[in-house]
Amino acid sequence: MSSDRRSDQNGDEGAVFSAEQARQGEIVLRTRTHQIVFIVGLVGIVILIAVVGFTLH
Repeated sequence: MSSDRRSDQNGDEGAVFSAEQARQGEIVLRTRTHQIVFIVGLVGIVILIAVVGFTLH
């Protein structure tokens, strides 16, 4: 028996997704709170880059 067993055969490894399902990247922000946290995170990254950029010059 091969040591490279698949998750669907083993049963305790979790879900197995096909390559097509795995490629379907989608950001799901269903609630207002999730949307706000996502936007604040993006803005925070931009501010951090700006502060570091100004600090180094």
